[in-house]
Amino acid sequence: ADFDSKKKRKVAEIYQALNSDPIDVATLRRMAISEGGLLTDEIRCKVWPKLLSVNTDDLPPLPAGKELREDNKDYQQVLLDVRRSLRRFPPGMPDDQREGLQEELIDIILHVLKRNPQLHYYQGYHDIVVTFLLVVGDRLATALVEKLSTHHLRDFMDPTMDNTKHILNYLMPIIDRVNPEVHNFMQSAEVGTIFALSWLITWFGHVLSDFRHVVRLYDFFLACHPLMPIYFAAVIVLYREQEVLDCECDMASVHHLLSQIPQDLPYETLISRAGDLFVQFPPSELTREAAQQQAERTAASTFKDFELASVQQRPDTVLRQRFRERLRGEERTKSTLTKPRTNRLVKLAVMGLTVALGAAALAVVKSALEWAPKFELQIFP
Repeated sequence: ADFDSKKKRKVAEIYQALNSDPIDVATLRRMAISEGGLLTDEIRCKVWPKLLSVNTDDLPPLPAGKELREDNKDYQQVLLDVRRSLRRFPPGMPDDQREGLQEELIDIILHVLKRNPQLHYYQGYHDIVVTFLLVVGDRLATALVEKLSTHHLRDFMDPTMDNTKHILNYLMPIIDRVNPEVHNFMQSAEVGTIFALSWLITWFGHVLSDFRHVVRLYDFFLACHPLMPIYFAAVIVLYREQEVLDCECDMASVHHLLSQIPQDLPYETLISRAGDLFVQFPPSELTREAAQQQAERTAASTFKDFELASVQQRPDTVLRQRFRERLRGEERTKSTLTKPRTNRLVKLAVMGLTVALGAAALAVVKSALEWAPKFELQIFP
């Protein structure tokens, strides 16, 4: 009963945020991150567009599938992937209903690619699109996926894998900060990070069999910084510390262990852990190690992460741009924000806002360090 009343309270708070003028996106982000996420698909239909700043009053009509499929270079590959996607549909769904959805899935993907010729299809993209299709229906899914593809997923949709590999390079530095023993074991085994590739590029949609867990993670990722999925990947590895250390220290064994993801993970615990790690070790602090993993040095400063979150640009480009203006700004910001023994709560609060607030982060940080610590405690209960 206690859970039910908590749930009712949360639903009321979400609707209040949706009905306020202007819409209270900061609260919606917090609701999406906090325990249970957005609770129902009905709520997701209303909140996901707000988290992605998609205007639902003005959705373009969907084109007819036939024009899209003629002479589309990706059609055959998309068709193959969608045909193989049976297990992404609810068990027990009638065949004709599922086949109808698979046709819609193909159309959404081809539509987004046609409108954005700079985007390249990759295997696994359909796993993300089908999640949106099942939750919000084809028309809204098309608008949300297009926004997502030009922002959060942009790095995966380049002609090469370079930027995706660059994001994977954040995995080991996060693990190292939290648990050097696991990090060193994985380095000795030379396992690399490819085991996490399908997690990252499908936002775990491909590897989790329970749809409820997938949409719960999507609530979380949509409310956060584009690099949050890699923090979540790190948290899964850290959670399995004992299994990893008990494993034979060779590449094949460790890769096999890690690529089989357990289905009974304590998702809520891991989500709040990933949020905490993002706050303690924001991407800007890991850039150097990530870059060393890939012989190119980039550097980033903490305040730039606020801007990154606030405009939700593609993470990698921003890091590359920063490379040019590297040291001066970085040292200045570092000295103000991360002097050893700075009041950790304030630092956590400031960075916690990045996770929770996206666009509002910069304004808030400038004006509100006084109340941030109290707010911080609400973000990560």
